[in-house]
Amino acid sequence: KDSDADDAVEQLFLVVVAIDFGTTSSGYAYSFTKEPECIHVMRRWEGGDPGVSNQKTPTTILLTPERKFHSFGYAARDFYHDLDPTESKHWLYFEKFKMKLHTTGNLTMETDLTAANGKKVKALEIFAYALQFFKEQALKELSDQGGSDFENTEVRWVITVPAIWKQPAKQFMRQAAYKAGMASPENPEQLIIALEPEAASIYCRKLRLHQMIDLSSRAPVNGYSPSDTIGTGFTQAKEHVRRNRQSRTFLVENVIGEIWSELEEGSDRYIVVDSGGGTVDMTVHQIRLPEGHLKELYKATGGPYGSLGVDYEFEKLLCKIFGEDFIEQFKIKRPAAWVDLMIAFESRKRAAAPDRTNPLNITLPFSFIDYYKKFRGHSVEHALRKSNVDFVKWSSQGMLRMSPDAMNALFKPTIDQIVQHLSDVFDKPEVTNVKFLFLVGGFAESPLLQQAVQNAFGSRCRVIIPQDVGLTILKGAVLFGLDPAVIKVRRSPLTYGVGVLNRFVEGKHPPEKLLIKDGTRWCTDVFDKFISADQSVALGETVTRSYTPAKPSQLVIVINIYSSEQDNVSFITESGVKKCGTLRLDLTGTDASVPNRREIKTLMQFGDTEIKAMAVDVATSKSVKVGIDFLNY
Repeated sequence: KDSDADDAVEQLFLVVVAIDFGTTSSGYAYSFTKEPECIHVMRRWEGGDPGVSNQKTPTTILLTPERKFHSFGYAARDFYHDLDPTESKHWLYFEKFKMKLHTTGNLTMETDLTAANGKKVKALEIFAYALQFFKEQALKELSDQGGSDFENTEVRWVITVPAIWKQPAKQFMRQAAYKAGMASPENPEQLIIALEPEAASIYCRKLRLHQMIDLSSRAPVNGYSPSDTIGTGFTQAKEHVRRNRQSRTFLVENVIGEIWSELEEGSDRYIVVDSGGGTVDMTVHQIRLPEGHLKELYKATGGPYGSLGVDYEFEKLLCKIFGEDFIEQFKIKRPAAWVDLMIAFESRKRAAAPDRTNPLNITLPFSFIDYYKKFRGHSVEHALRKSNVDFVKWSSQGMLRMSPDAMNALFKPTIDQIVQHLSDVFDKPEVTNVKFLFLVGGFAESPLLQQAVQNAFGSRCRVIIPQDVGLTILKGAVLFGLDPAVIKVRRSPLTYGVGVLNRFVEGKHPPEKLLIKDGTRWCTDVFDKFISADQSVALGETVTRSYTPAKPSQLVIVINIYSSEQDNVSFITESGVKKCGTLRLDLTGTDASVPNRREIKTLMQFGDTEIKAMAVDVATSKSVKVGIDFLNY
């Protein structure tokens, strides 16, 4: 460890609080910088669902009809649910809204989210309310524990985002955190954006053998014989954890776990697959012993293959049986009952397993049955009989009975996409010698996903699941906040550069790019590349360029930043090159009596989880205010 960096954190912040802001569920954990080996996971939440362990809380938020924050998590869901239907249609209820940041191509501060009742609210407000809720919960817990008021200035915050998120979404999260009062543009280093699979990777380094389940080992896992199926070993392990979990404090030993001794220095790699509610993303790492620093070997990849895909398939099934027109109406007219139905589905979804033989029953809310009769003029039972969906039956107790095959079929499209994506990554030349595959995130608890990954890749590497797999990212994010320098090398996901004018060279430059200005021949639209896609960048490594204002009197230089997924880009007009942001140099307040040709040296940093920039006026060596913006350009 580089001690000076660590000391700096300790003087500044007393505690690191990490927030795992998930698509389906969220939570926080913290550690005091004085005792970094203890990670405390947040207090248990009131509420909770049958068949769902509630170490985290659902990512749901409720606003009053006046659009003021009302509640978050189980509290929001239960309150919304208990409102009278005439009233509930005026309240604004949001769930699974994080995916909007992944799917919106042109994200801005003005992007909207749609509530369950169809009304629109600015996404930035919702995210800020959610983060503010966590901030207040965490500060309250810290104050209760310490017996005195805990100040926000004493906390370093860490927020996790998927590694495949583009720069604008990361910046959006940071803006929301500023709005929630966690940090400020003047004090940006109080907030760190952590990448989910990276956080998991940092935690996996510390795993001891008794803290994980190795799907490939035929040796007893945690003292259980392998004849137990995957699922039961897992529940027993969970029980074992639960008994020791009254304290909610996890000890992370200051060592690298034993399994790493099997890795050959310099050649062996491991993959971390983070499968959550909304996205699945993966990162390929190499560990440098003895300090356990990590190096990324291939750019983060993944996609929207989270467990939400299974909910979506269930919704498609309901549309097939009851008609899309009815389901659409039902969601709008009886939003609370729809939420109920999805909660009922959630607990059955978690009961799905490869070797299950008995059917899964999903209770239909009374208002579903009632509204269907009004809507169609015949019963739910009749609809099931005539729908030709033979693996879903009606049970006389008012339930949908799904055969295990029917349930597994709902998982198949999502799991197939994950396996396919992993296969593509394994085929990349950079991804040879993979020793371990760590399966983490909430969706990794699914025995169906575990089995599919083990069957597909068990012969190539060991598939390992940390015990409390849903909390892996949370704990890793705390470790990252304590020592952000642990990941020494990353890969740039895109090629970045700016558009510039170069001297025109006959035969090299296309004639249509020729621009003659004051007798000088220039070539326009040249792409000046800062960094290539999948290029490795060390932490703290900078790309330097110098810029001169066109006119001496100019007070602001605005430079457009372009990105592309391709490596070799020559011009900003090529297909696939997008304008993705601006670099703004503010020259006001710098001394104007300096020589006519001022040179502004700009340094950009790509090795961190976010892209950062700084600039210096070469003549006066004064720093120049610089903003790099991927949202408002």
